[in-house]
Amino acid sequence: MAYVIKRYANRKLYDVQESRYVTLEELEGLIRAGKEISVVDATSGEDLTSVALAQIILENERNRRAALPTAFLHQLIKHGEAWQDFVQTSLRASMEGVVISQREADRILKEWAARAGLFPPEKEAASEEKAQEPVPEPESLRNEVDALKEKLRALEEKLNRKEDG
Repeated sequence: MAYVIKRYANRKLYDVQESRYVTLEELEGLIRAGKEISVVDATSGEDLTSVALAQIILENERNRRAALPTAFLHQLIKHGEAWQDFVQTSLRASMEGVVISQREADRILKEWAARAGLFPPEKEAASEEKAQEPVPEPESLRNEVDALKEKLRALEEKLNRKEDG
């Protein structure tokens, strides 16, 4: 569900959920925090989300926080709507791929950390692990496990000798 922001005629942005006015910087923060926003005109209900997002990008350009290549912007304007549709479709697909890759990497890292005993496995991760085929362990993890097994054997032998002696 999108986070609803109303835009008034005086260009003020009103956060309906928090019942307060917000700035473009705050909208950028919401987006970076993973929230999907929807900006609508307060009187007509017209969707102004793309306009607000473009304003955020332009503000970042002005502050030099995210420089879009000038040649790219020229091509975007020169080729009009067809080019814009192509860019939007390409960027959307690229971003979806990045997000999927990031989630997969995060899942694998959490799984590895749980196997290494850094923190207990989450319930979701355990159920996912059962549903999926086992992921082959990296060579370094195998070596670490073998070393730990050897230390455990040595400790067991010491304990047995102490009990016998």
